[in-house]
Amino acid sequence: MLTFCFYNVLAQDQTYAEKLGWKKGQKVVILHVDDVGMSYDSNEGAIQAITKGVATSCSVMMPCPWVPAFVRYMKENGTLDAGLHLTLTSEWKDYRWGPLAGKSVVPGLVDSAGALWSSVPQVVQHASPEEVDREIKAQLDRALTLGFHPTHFDSHMGTLFATPAFLQKYIQLGIDNRIPVMLPAGHATLIREQMKFGDEGINQIRNIGQQLWNAGLPVLDDLHNHSYGWKLPATIKSTPDNLRKFKTTKYKEALQSIRPGITMVIMHCTFTTEVFPHISDSGPTRRGDLLAMMDPALKAFIKKEGIILTTWKEMMERRNSVGK
Repeated sequence: MLTFCFYNVLAQDQTYAEKLGWKKGQKVVILHVDDVGMSYDSNEGAIQAITKGVATSCSVMMPCPWVPAFVRYMKENGTLDAGLHLTLTSEWKDYRWGPLAGKSVVPGLVDSAGALWSSVPQVVQHASPEEVDREIKAQLDRALTLGFHPTHFDSHMGTLFATPAFLQKYIQLGIDNRIPVMLPAGHATLIREQMKFGDEGINQIRNIGQQLWNAGLPVLDDLHNHSYGWKLPATIKSTPDNLRKFKTTKYKEALQSIRPGITMVIMHCTFTTEVFPHISDSGPTRRGDLLAMMDPALKAFIKKEGIILTTWKEMMERRNSVGK
């Protein structure tokens, strides 16, 4: 059983990248696409961003209707670096999904429409840690039933980070199944700034990271989770060219700003069709992510800066090779 010890691990003499065999001072980055399986447009965006662009990894929302199509694509075209985007919310107005465990098994996760709650605070208010545990296990079970072996776990809308009890279930799922979990537990510079964590909060995260490492799993040094908020200024027309230039510039700035170590950069690359506006009004920023990942200028920038792109699969392979 996972336990939480609070010894002082604030001093980080060595990054997790160095522990995994990369050189001191190197920036190692996972360019990660969330929300795969949510829709046809989401699948196409992730596939194009990885196979035609510089994105390296993605994660799949198992309760959503377009999961089988994505799993079939992976089987027919070679397995991508794909994890589970463990999903406890259903945030859109008319496009909804429910828990895989079933309403009778996880009633606290279900709203009056029979779908998962729309927001993280609602999940915290109504669901027990035991229900969360049943549902994330059901999502892993469905993946394995489909023949999909995830390279990692992460959390849709950060719900599994909302309470210590939820976080414990998330971490334990990874340890029990020897599947890496997304947790920025190295220097954690960007996540400290975004979440307004003090030393005590960062110390606790680093402690959990050490437990993951001791369990034989790789750990991130940091997490960049700002791209969803990058909106094209209202004074600039939302054309593909303008979206591409804007998002490419933002990603260049982000990659310049990160510290050495392993950083996961989250995005939501989507090949938006005429259907997507009926799901969400976030189409432009999602399409911009895809256009940036496929922009030759971003690829050239990454090469010029000496940034190393990696995957969760490579991280786990390196972790297996270095031992304790």
